[in-house]
Amino acid sequence: MKTFFIKFFLGAHAMQKFKTVDELVNQLKPERPVYCIRKKPIQVASKTFQNKFPGTILYAVKTNPHPEVLKTIIKSGIDNFDVASIKEIEDIKKINPEAKCSFMHTVKSRESIKEAYFKFGVKTFSLDTRDELIKIIESTNQARDLELFVRVSVSNEHAEIDLSKKFGALTSEAIGLLRLTKQHAKKIGLSFHVGSQCMHPISYAKGIAEIGNIIKKTKIIPHYINVGGGFPTIYPDLVPQSLNNYFEEIKKSLKQLKLNKFPEIICEPGRALVAESGSTIVRVNLRKKQKLHINDGTYGTLFDAGVPNIVYPSRLIRNGRIISKKLTSFDFYGPTCDSMDYMKGPFILPNNIKENDYIELGQLGAYGLTFRTKFNGFYSNEIYEVEDNPIMSMYSKETRKAFLVA
Repeated sequence: MKTFFIKFFLGAHAMQKFKTVDELVNQLKPERPVYCIRKKPIQVASKTFQNKFPGTILYAVKTNPHPEVLKTIIKSGIDNFDVASIKEIEDIKKINPEAKCSFMHTVKSRESIKEAYFKFGVKTFSLDTRDELIKIIESTNQARDLELFVRVSVSNEHAEIDLSKKFGALTSEAIGLLRLTKQHAKKIGLSFHVGSQCMHPISYAKGIAEIGNIIKKTKIIPHYINVGGGFPTIYPDLVPQSLNNYFEEIKKSLKQLKLNKFPEIICEPGRALVAESGSTIVRVNLRKKQKLHINDGTYGTLFDAGVPNIVYPSRLIRNGRIISKKLTSFDFYGPTCDSMDYMKGPFILPNNIKENDYIELGQLGAYGLTFRTKFNGFYSNEIYEVEDNPIMSMYSKETRKAFLVA
């Protein structure tokens, strides 16, 4: 009886699995949006970074903190994490108490710094101002075992989402800040971020060159150089170069620094590790010519399709009916009463799409779950695992097969 109860309890909380998205739709015929998680694409992306990037990989937890995603990343060999809050630290420690968390948000409350250090043993912090350095020193009671990173502002010109306006010290400020930080840290690092969905490897070369300028002027060789995140994934209108080109550009630029003692290299990928793992299944509520009103939107998993206007790959789920070979460009509107709940697209779908049809939108492993709200009472937490391939992929069939076998 006890064994049965344990199995029943675990089964009730296990994520239901389907072989394909089509099988899921045919069986469940969901009324609300459904989010799908694929574990294999996470494994492939994770192994790619571990095999090709010349240093340590920190997964940016903000991108997708779902427990199954985090477990898959840890199982694949990554046990270092870029966190931005106490909640993210808690999420990681629940799964792996030994995992290293680095608090890379450059603006933190004193309470968060104190709790991270004394409760969770976090010793790695990022900063971009003298005031933040003072907060870290005072909140850790003048700790002498800190790893402190000075974040430098660099150009985000090739990024789809610019992060340079909010974070990072100008080079002129970073020089003095690095000297001051060195007096209070056991180990120091220099970091930068080229912006989200960076479409050209040259951005990393420019960032590393800026780091090199700071090293020359201060004559301080940091223990770490952190090239940040920004590594891209593929979308219908955003097809980046191979990730190998990014890694090679980073390696070449680091060599050009010609340092006597070489720092440990770090990166913080998020989107590039998990984007392909997620998709959302939406249902059409109404068609108005080339405008589709669907049951998820910018207040749900599709935020990035609204404000940054990222175009997700889309496909109509056949569900037993004939699909037109003629394709049409559609705009989407979400289910809320807010007219900002709008996604310009273009989303290319069969011309005969109609009410109650299901659409799968891909590349939502990055930020899909994290941006959901309960605005207007529209919210779905229906999450399932699927085993089919994503609609689009950065990786060839041979690459996927090689890493999954390994």
